[in-house]
Amino acid sequence: MNLNLTGNHVEITPAMREYVISKINKITRHFDHVIDVTVTLSVEKHGQKAEANVHVRGKDIFVEADGTNMYASIDNLIDKLDRQILKHKEKNLERRNEGALKDQDFEI
Repeated sequence: MNLNLTGNHVEITPAMREYVISKINKITRHFDHVIDVTVTLSVEKHGQKAEANVHVRGKDIFVEADGTNMYASIDNLIDKLDRQILKHKEKNLERRNEGALKDQDFEI
């Protein structure tokens, strides 16, 4: 998994980098097929924003979260991203299992 972390109007400190890496590892525990992750942290006029673009096989997942604190924004981002990854994983499993059920011959 490749991780690209950038800051827009904010300097990425080593503590922020470690925090993001530890949170991203939560996603890889749920889904192993993550190819590339791009995280952008930015400071805007009235808040702080965290965005992530995750490239998995067959799909790109984009999530963004706003907040007053950067760490809270990262937590919200990871929660949203985790839900999207699990949803993608469940859809893949349903498709695989649905195809297997169609191929079986049922005899009574």
